[in-house]
Amino acid sequence: MNIHEYQGKEILASYGVRIQRGIVANSPVEAVAAAKQLTAETGTSWYVVKAQVHAGGRGKGGGVKLAKNLQQVEEISEQIIGMQLITPQTSAEGKKVHKVLIAEDVYYPGESETSEFYVSVLLNRATGRNMIMYSTEGGMDIEEVAEHTPHLIFTEEIDPSVGLQGFQARRIAFNLGLSGNAFKEMVKFIDSLYNAYIGSDASMFEINPVLKTSDNKIMAVDAKVNIDDNALYRQKKYADMRDIREENPIEVEAKEVGLNYVDLDGTVGCMVNGAGLAMATMDLIKYAGFEPANFLDVGGTADAKRVETAFRIILKDPNVKAILINIFGGIVRCDRVAQGVVDAYKNMGDAIKVPIIVRLQGTNAAIAKELIDNSGMPILSAVEFQEAADQVKAALS
Repeated sequence: MNIHEYQGKEILASYGVRIQRGIVANSPVEAVAAAKQLTAETGTSWYVVKAQVHAGGRGKGGGVKLAKNLQQVEEISEQIIGMQLITPQTSAEGKKVHKVLIAEDVYYPGESETSEFYVSVLLNRATGRNMIMYSTEGGMDIEEVAEHTPHLIFTEEIDPSVGLQGFQARRIAFNLGLSGNAFKEMVKFIDSLYNAYIGSDASMFEINPVLKTSDNKIMAVDAKVNIDDNALYRQKKYADMRDIREENPIEVEAKEVGLNYVDLDGTVGCMVNGAGLAMATMDLIKYAGFEPANFLDVGGTADAKRVETAFRIILKDPNVKAILINIFGGIVRCDRVAQGVVDAYKNMGDAIKVPIIVRLQGTNAAIAKELIDNSGMPILSAVEFQEAADQVKAALS
């Protein structure tokens, strides 16, 4: 579950991480009021107006701007709120901005130059350990840094049996070239950031940039946070941070009816029972020379109602040109699935305007194939993987 920057900062602050303070606003009027309140609380006279969407690269799309007075706060907020923000991490149509964060100016002059760093905490799936990734090249696209100057990216893996150790936090501060008070601040920052990551059951905390201010304070200027969906049952206070306006509406609807659905960019819709078989089915589609339009796992039950619901979800994607149903009859019998497919097709009438290919394997697979073939419905049946791939290819040729 992705959350907004201001929400991520709230979590960080609750664990003692110093943050760039800000107030969220839903309108230009609220933005001006937020700026006035921020000045009263922090003394700032300049403000950063930041679009709140679930995507990085907001500055490149015009979603982060500096305001030097209250009039500019109102004008910039009016420009940003309601805009379709297009960034390197959004689709071509972008994301609509519903709110902005009015943040304090932290790039004030002082005894030393400001510095920007990149710090993230995430799971290294290759080792099964949490990892802190960091770089002196903050404020930039970390992908670009990784590609062109990989020696500037450091990693620190955390042993789960002992957690983050003091020497590791000190090594991070040392590798970032810090000394004096800034060094001590970074050690504390890393420790608190890791505690926030663990305590919130996050799958990622990305802070870019982490700022060393001109008076040698260390703070999070941004926060990109993802909370593990599977932990929300014990993180109810974070579950309320979900903003479904930022999510794919088809995925939201599928989740509400208990379907595991992920929208993709291809033309072949998939309806499968079991995540492993779903992945293999997507490989099958690519092997046939096409791209999957979705990942959809209907789970252990595939009766007529569930199949019909899955059909309707898949067909909401206008790019779908064919649907491949690939069911292994272990817990559920193939003939029941076949009957469910036939019944769903009848119920939906003319709503299905694309070819349907059904591959059923397992218990009563032969009976299921006969049911499909004798249904009178324009449904193609297959038994083997390759046969299903050939049917998809023929249907789309």
